Amino acid sequence: MIWKIFLFILLTFVSIAGIAFPIVENPSKWYEFPIIPGLEENAKIIFFHVPTAWLTVIAFLMSTIFSFRYLKKKNPDDDAKAYSAAQLGMIFCILATVTGAVWAKFAWGQFWSWDPRQTSIFALLLIYGALFALRSSIETEDKRATLSAVYSLIAFVTVPFFVFIMPRIMKGLHPGSADDTNAGPIVDFQMNPSMQLIFFLSLTGFTILFFWMWRVGYKSIIYKERLTKQLLMPAQPVQGG
Repeated sequence: MIWKIFLFILLTFVSIAGIAFPIVENPSKWYEFPIIPGLEENAKIIFFHVPTAWLTVIAFLMSTIFSFRYLKKKNPDDDAKAYSAAQLGMIFCILATVTGAVWAKFAWGQFWSWDPRQTSIFALLLIYGALFALRSSIETEDKRATLSAVYSLIAFVTVPFFVFIMPRIMKGLHPGSADDTNAGPIVDFQMNPSMQLIFFLSLTGFTILFFWMWRVGYKSIIYKERLTKQLLMPAQPVQGG
């Protein structure tokens, strides 16, 4: 219970600091952030956009790991863990897309411009959206888990390319693109100590939140499946004396 209170305080502080702390040309106070070339006032989105993108990769990686474990051991619990991770991966992928679109509106004048990074994250949404379509189309539990695990392994091959490679080798508007001469990949850490502190606290807080949600998610899936099996189990006839 104590760690939940800590997590709430941490995320509250990060949210307030990330939004309210000012960005000035020459920071002189601990709560002031520096101007980052190419981002300016829009740099505050880093505290929310980067953690969601980071957790998207972590979630899909965990889904792949537990999918591999399921194929190796055929333990239904591993399928539940992989499925829960994939669900959270989609949620954080959507959040990364939305926060990126909000930033794009202020930086580029429109929410969507098919920048290489926007295109790549949209491709990930389609690829992993197909995973949920696959699961919903198969009724047999073992077959659904097996095919989902195989698909997850194949799908994750695209994640490093779409997240780390494609946006950096193609010219685009997003910081870190091939023709970017200002911010660099993740703003090249042109932050003062205060800004770095808030950034890493945000990464820490959102990561703890993710693992908590993942734990609750896969346990609820396991309990639901066990309860369903018990309800479908035929009643045992009463033996006469």
